[in-house]
Amino acid sequence: MAASPPRAPLLEVRGLSKAFGGLRAVDDLSFAVQEGEILGLLGPNGSGKT
Repeated sequence: MAASPPRAPLLEVRGLSKAFGGLRAVDDLSFAVQEGEILGLLGPNGSGKT
C-alpha cells in the first residue's frame, strides 16, 4: 500500500516571540498541529501562555 502524501497542518506557527515590558516570555517558538492532535502549553502563572 502506498503512503498517503503529507497533509498540511491545521495550525502552523513559525518564529513566534512575545515580550511583556522587558521580559521575553516566548522566543522563536515554532510548531505545527495536525488533524487529530491535541496541543497543550505548560508553564507557571503569569508566563504568557494566554
